[in-house]
Amino acid sequence: MHRVPRLTTPWANRDLQRAWEKTYQDHRKKVQNAQPLVDTHPPQIYSHLCLKFKKLKMEEERLSIIDRNNYLLLQRVASAMKTRGQTDGRNNFTQRRS
Repeated sequence: MHRVPRLTTPWANRDLQRAWEKTYQDHRKKVQNAQPLVDTHPPQIYSHLCLKFKKLKMEEERLSIIDRNNYLLLQRVASAMKTRGQTDGRNNFTQRRS
C-alpha cells in the first residue's frame, strides 16, 4: 500500500491555519482572564436548627420554679427574723382514738 505523504503542518491551507490560530488565541485569552467560580462562602445557617426551643422552654420553666422556691424561702427567713428566731416549742397534737 502506498502511504499518503504527511504535510509539515497539520493544515491544508493558510485560511484553516489562521482560523485555528485565532480560535486558539481566543481560547488562551479566556483561560487567562477566567475568574474562579468556587463558592467560598460558609453554608447558610438556619436558626430553627441551631436554637433548641424545647430545651430553652424547659430551662425557663426550671428557672421559674427555682425563683419561686427562693422567694418562699426568703419569706420564711424574713418571718423568722421578725420573730427574732423564736420557735414555738409547744406540741398541741392530740392523738385520735379509733
